[in-house]
Amino acid sequence: MKNLYITDRFYWVLGGLVVLFSFSFGMQFLFPFAQVILFLFIAIILFDIFILFKHIKGIIATRTLPEKMGLGDEIEVVIQVKSEYNFTVNLRIYDDLPYQFQERDFSMNLELEAKEGQQISYSISPFERGEYSFGKLYVYVSGFLGLIDKRCVFNIEEVSKVYPSVLQMKKMELLALSRTSTIEGIKKLRRIGHNYEFEQIKGYVQGDDIRSINWKATGKKHSLMVNQYQDERAQQVYLVIDKSRSMELRFKEMRYLDYAINSALVMANIALRKYDKAGLITFSKKAGATLKAERSKIHLRKILEQLYREKPSELEADYDLLMKLTRKMLYGRSLILLYSNFESMGTLNRVLPYLRRLNSQHLLVLIFFEDEEIQDFAQREVESIPLIYQNALAGEYLTEKREMRAVLQKHGIQTILTTPDKLSVATLNKYLELKSRGLI
Repeated sequence: MKNLYITDRFYWVLGGLVVLFSFSFGMQFLFPFAQVILFLFIAIILFDIFILFKHIKGIIATRTLPEKMGLGDEIEVVIQVKSEYNFTVNLRIYDDLPYQFQERDFSMNLELEAKEGQQISYSISPFERGEYSFGKLYVYVSGFLGLIDKRCVFNIEEVSKVYPSVLQMKKMELLALSRTSTIEGIKKLRRIGHNYEFEQIKGYVQGDDIRSINWKATGKKHSLMVNQYQDERAQQVYLVIDKSRSMELRFKEMRYLDYAINSALVMANIALRKYDKAGLITFSKKAGATLKAERSKIHLRKILEQLYREKPSELEADYDLLMKLTRKMLYGRSLILLYSNFESMGTLNRVLPYLRRLNSQHLLVLIFFEDEEIQDFAQREVESIPLIYQNALAGEYLTEKREMRAVLQKHGIQTILTTPDKLSVATLNKYLELKSRGLI
């Protein structure tokens, strides 16, 4: 009987009976009615127990979830439930979610007709990489009056791994490579001149540049033909991620580091699809993942696995170490997309000599963050003295971020200052801009 549970309704009815018996001391005519109701209550309880427990199984339940989940993606978990009872039952379903979600009272309610099966689902969004262990599934079944519950326990413990978001990678790939994309955020940039590699002559379609019309081929075919060009290929693109404590800050529950990791996967995929070579370097006080720039079929998988394993560091970033890593790994001029974060001008000034030296040898794009929540705070109306001070501090913080960008641009360093949720779009636009200008 360890799976027999008494519901709140049981105690309400029992309390009502106690009150009725109490009144029967002063009003004797109530006593027989109280006795009848008590015996009826006991009979119903015994009947409920019999019909709920006569089926050994009674309820069959399964859980379906993906083997791999994407960081920050909305994931649907599906629970299928089937009743073996010959009458309508009410269910309360408790799923033992991974500890990362910190949910201890997650439940769903469901009503099933006789022999009916239904599917119920809920959505989760993982905000940390790693293994997520789903525990047991508990289903509490109540009968006609809901006075008692039968607990059904399903040992369907599963582990799902959270990787950098492949879904975001595919979405950005579609937008970046689509010639007709009008999705907000992705800029379609005009190529400057024709200093690109000739690819083929093809028939004209609406949207092609009329300056690329090949009149000789048009005369032969008696229809408009255009020259098609492709971007210069086999350029080296290195994704460099600072894992220091400055990347531990969070925005909408995710670390800056995890936003950078998602964006790095997006950019590695786009670079490979653009026939460039993609490489990876992560660092803090010590060197992390290092992958030389390649363009093999399995290289993106290697980058994904390395990004999955990356852990944040509580120490400061060593930019002297980064210079040593780039001298060791980078051959020839490369595009370096450096994901980092600077919270003060003093921090930037300490590493500026390294950034200038790196930019003189390669094409450096420094990507750092500004907080959208601080932006909203700085723009809201204030009505008290403490809020005025806080508003002023928020404005000073935003101003300093823009001063950092101006200093970097003054020294010829390409910069991206963006909020974390717009990171991938902003980085992709910068990459496409540099390709269109022939800088890489």
